[in-house]
Amino acid sequence: MALLEIKNLSVGFDTSTGQFMAVQGIDLSVDAREVLAIVGESGSGKSVAMLAVMGLLPKAATVTADSMIFDGHDMLTMSGKQRREIIGRDVAMIFQEPMASLNPCFTVGFQLEEVLRFHMKMDRPTRRKRAIELFKQVGIPAPEERLNSFPHQMSGGQCQRVMIAIAIACNPKLLIADEPTTALDVTIQKQILDLLVSLQAKHGMGLIMITHDMGVVAETADRVIVQYKGRKMEEADVLSLFEAPKSPYTRALLSALPENATGDRLSTVADFMKNEAASAGVAP
Repeated sequence: MALLEIKNLSVGFDTSTGQFMAVQGIDLSVDAREVLAIVGESGSGKSVAMLAVMGLLPKAATVTADSMIFDGHDMLTMSGKQRREIIGRDVAMIFQEPMASLNPCFTVGFQLEEVLRFHMKMDRPTRRKRAIELFKQVGIPAPEERLNSFPHQMSGGQCQRVMIAIAIACNPKLLIADEPTTALDVTIQKQILDLLVSLQAKHGMGLIMITHDMGVVAETADRVIVQYKGRKMEEADVLSLFEAPKSPYTRALLSALPENATGDRLSTVADFMKNEAASAGVAP
């Protein structure tokens, strides 16, 4: 049985002109020890779908699904109290902007220890010891000192490592990483990706990697879902996706990679979709 299995997930937002559907009829599943990549352009509904799983969407959002089963539990029918016990403990999420996700008014150590206090019921000395272990695990130097730092006293890469430490603090069964390297330079991006994959393998977690970067997909994923305008375009294992993509949109994403450039100008997704439509005799 899959660790997480979602059927027919849709998310809509009320607007002045009617309801905008950000996610439309998505099916997905991920197993323990598997890395699932959800890929697509900004605005394709990748993050919204996972925020629906986490229960972090605003009240203006309408979330419907035929089923949303995590580790044998129906997340659609469980109470708010039951959901709060699972979220942050068994299911954790790393967000795009670490500086925006951490509270600037509290030390990073306090924020990490709060997770351990709430979910693991640890006393203060045990929390401190565990926090130091976690900082060491994610590669933060001088962890005893860094626990007393505020977010603004740390670099973007270090703050992202803090967010990863918070996410894995309770040894979650499922980790969702939402564009975890977006705000980081290339060298730090590689370090963070390597860290996530090694932690996933070490702890046997399911990992959902949300990204628009096909290079990240190639490096990390076992299986890939391609989304476009809130819909699932294609799902395949990573090798099949790169060798024989079935969806025109997937081919468009791959054609826009720098290594696939022809001539002096790099093709865009819009260019490719326009050419595909012209070849099929359809108006773009």
